[in-house]
Amino acid sequence: MMVALDEKYTAAPFYGVRRMTEHLRDLDFAVGRDHVRTLLRRMGLTAIWTKPNTSKPHPDHAVYPYLLRDVEIERVNQVWSTDITYIRLAQGLTFPRLLDHC
Repeated sequence: MMVALDEKYTAAPFYGVRRMTEHLRDLDFAVGRDHVRTLLRRMGLTAIWTKPNTSKPHPDHAVYPYLLRDVEIERVNQVWSTDITYIRLAQGLTFPRLLDHC
């Protein structure tokens, strides 16, 4: 049963206890949610999910101005813009706001 949990966690690390229980039942294991929770804890597996307060800006991060505010866009491909405000990484770090233009 633990091998099946490990394989499914590798394929879908965002599955929680309920989905893992459904998965094991689909594999014909007679198992309850509490037992699956116990096994996942014993294996050290937790579902990957967005933690609270990820949208709050860090007080030490700089706020960059919007560089395209007064630009008249008159033709195709005159301006390209990218705005990345949050990138989820394994270490829990976020990139600062990036803005590229041509």
